[in-house]
Amino acid sequence: MNNDKVVVGLTGATVELDGRCVLHDITFDVHEGGFVGIVGPNGAGKTTLMRTIMGLVRVVSGRVEVFGAPPGGKRSEAIGYVPQRQSIPAEFPATVGDVVMMGRLRQLGPLGFPGRKDWQRVDESLELVGMQDRRSRPVGRLSGGEQRRVMLAQALCASTRLLVLDEPTVGLDLPAEHEFYALLRKLIRELTLTIVAVSHDLVAMAGQSDELICINHRMHIHGNAEDVIHSHAIREAYRCEFDFLGGELAHHETPGHQHNG
Repeated sequence: MNNDKVVVGLTGATVELDGRCVLHDITFDVHEGGFVGIVGPNGAGKTTLMRTIMGLVRVVSGRVEVFGAPPGGKRSEAIGYVPQRQSIPAEFPATVGDVVMMGRLRQLGPLGFPGRKDWQRVDESLELVGMQDRRSRPVGRLSGGEQRRVMLAQALCASTRLLVLDEPTVGLDLPAEHEFYALLRKLIRELTLTIVAVSHDLVAMAGQSDELICINHRMHIHGNAEDVIHSHAIREAYRCEFDFLGGELAHHETPGHQHNG
């Protein structure tokens, strides 16, 4: 991880929705080439934080920067987004290539028609996720793990610098989940890609991310994943939920990748 280049930076960020404070005084940096997991109990404000980073929600105080400037507008083109998995029905009338091309919508010209360079980007993105041989297949006929790769290719078609993932492996079985995280690690190495993943799955995030950010409307802790899961701060953030999570964490070991943060 390059500790010198800040890709996402929040300083004292406070967000209100419908007159209610959802996020209060959130401060952290995400550095280039890092895999940062944002965790917290249900209703903690994780989705709002993700939307704030993407420029879809504005702060009422504090600062948010993506690549050194406020998010939103043209800056949003530097972010690839992978939404929560929704099963695509078999009869869905789109090929894998069509779905990946949707990642280019913000970059298309005024007429909105993809050109040769756009389709070249689709092919490159599919190759990055190992799905180039599926380009012409109906997307609804793929397995859940393959559909996840297609959505990842769609995000890479928009940006190979920063990806924001919302519950990246929900609905996948364990082998498919491990394959997906291995693919993310490969992309980080090859592209110096930066990933911010929002998840309710504390155990998975602790095992896969370089750093964890735990919030429950305010920042509770940010640091090395292994240190975070053994901290009192995360127990405070989860409160009653931790009785359940603690049983899993007690048997959890983080993988052997080196943390450089």
